[in-house]
Amino acid sequence: MIRPVTNTARSTAGTGVLVLAATPIGRVEDAPPRLAAELATADVVAAEDTRRLRRLTSDLGVEVTGRVVSYFEGNESARTPALVEALEAGDRVLVVTDAGMPSVSDPGYRLVAAAVERDIAITAVPGPSAVLTALAVSGLPVDRFCFEGFLPRKAGERARRLAGLADEQRTMVFFEAPHRTAAALGAMAEAFDADRRAAVCRELTKTHEEVRRGGLGSLVTWAEEGVRGEVTIVVEGASATSDVPTDPASLAALVAEVEEDGTTRKDAILEVARRAGLPKRVVYDAVHKK
Repeated sequence: MIRPVTNTARSTAGTGVLVLAATPIGRVEDAPPRLAAELATADVVAAEDTRRLRRLTSDLGVEVTGRVVSYFEGNESARTPALVEALEAGDRVLVVTDAGMPSVSDPGYRLVAAAVERDIAITAVPGPSAVLTALAVSGLPVDRFCFEGFLPRKAGERARRLAGLADEQRTMVFFEAPHRTAAALGAMAEAFDADRRAAVCRELTKTHEEVRRGGLGSLVTWAEEGVRGEVTIVVEGASATSDVPTDPASLAALVAEVEEDGTTRKDAILEVARRAGLPKRVVYDAVHKK
């Protein structure tokens, strides 16, 4: 039986409270107002990088009075039990990562799961998110989306992961390392089609922020020149299955119909390809090889 849990910022069961706090993904002035207060009053601050935490608190003009512990991928499993003990003893435990929201491709999930299991109150300080920021500026559909995190580093595993997403109709958001961006985009172009629309968002909210939009194939060419900084990739979802006839003659006729409205042939081919849920090259061949 699943018991209902009241999620409040203050525990009523004698235990402490776990606080997940978002930190700036670029500009320190984007820090949520509550962050400074939580840092100043937490009994324990679990930080992904204690050096970055010191820089952040210095920029915010905050003095941390609680105990500071490192909490990163390499020690997350080993350190979670001690943090749970602190929560059960009544401490307010604050989790912060290098940027964005804890537990979203960052440390935090294991501690949240352990706290839920023990009926410990959990709350969050909402704030900056690379996922939502990239999605908002991408120019791609935002009504339905999914977050896929980092792709596997090995080419074979990456290809298999992307093949499983080939029919995903929601807009997809990925994180990627700058030195693997070109390879990731190339694998996406192969799995999804080179004409699938995408946006590469680099250094979001920072001084050298850049958003590159285009087909996956063209973005591969751009990325091969070198990419620097934090990268978030947003990719258009697959077209829904349609009732548009997909035989070459019908596709060519539909392109001609779209052209009658003054649309260029290139844009007409692209529009028909989207309607039919087909790669652009299939429609192009139908037009030029009839």
